[in-house]
Amino acid sequence: MRKLSTLTKSSLVTGAAIAAAVGMAASPATAAGTWTVAGGGTFTGTSTNSVLTDSKTGTQLKCTSSKATGSAANGTGKSGTGIASISAVTWTTCSGPLGITFNVTAQGLPWALNAVSYASPVTTGTLSGVKAHISGAGCTADFGGATSGSAATIDVKYNNSTHTLSVLGTGNLHAWNVSGICLGLLNSGDSVGYKGDYALSPATLVLTSP
Repeated sequence: MRKLSTLTKSSLVTGAAIAAAVGMAASPATAAGTWTVAGGGTFTGTSTNSVLTDSKTGTQLKCTSSKATGSAANGTGKSGTGIASISAVTWTTCSGPLGITFNVTAQGLPWALNAVSYASPVTTGTLSGVKAHISGAGCTADFGGATSGSAATIDVKYNNSTHTLSVLGTGNLHAWNVSGICLGLLNSGDSVGYKGDYALSPATLVLTSP
């Protein structure tokens, strides 16, 4: 049998080491999160500046207040995926063009809060599973993801210093099943953005990552 040269042996050892390193990097164990949650538990977030904007028509739906209830479990070495959960969302006194008033109903709950990156004191992430329905005088519409019936993922930030969860108005939220006098103001398939700053109470939740 032909003997391996020193160079070949060295190459094999080096290749094996690289393969092992790649394998470790891709393994679920090393892909585990490094997030820490402190001051968690159940919280309520209140917004007084929530607004939904149709990016195509410019139509805006504004609400005088919105309240979100959620929870986050304390711990270290946590995955950023589903680091917190939003179990209920309500909106109060919502109106749009022509003085139309709306009722807004959250759907697809619970929604998952996902941490993506951290630059002290701010965590940047997403809120996934988002769906909602509006109904007004002769106007109804659904809101969800990029295809009818799907859930949306929207961009958020959480500030440890102010304990505020800010919904940024970006993501893949769309209007669907638009009917009645909403047509032309909102249209099925239109991309929409939702913004709002939710001040958390109690003001104790802290999300960190190295």
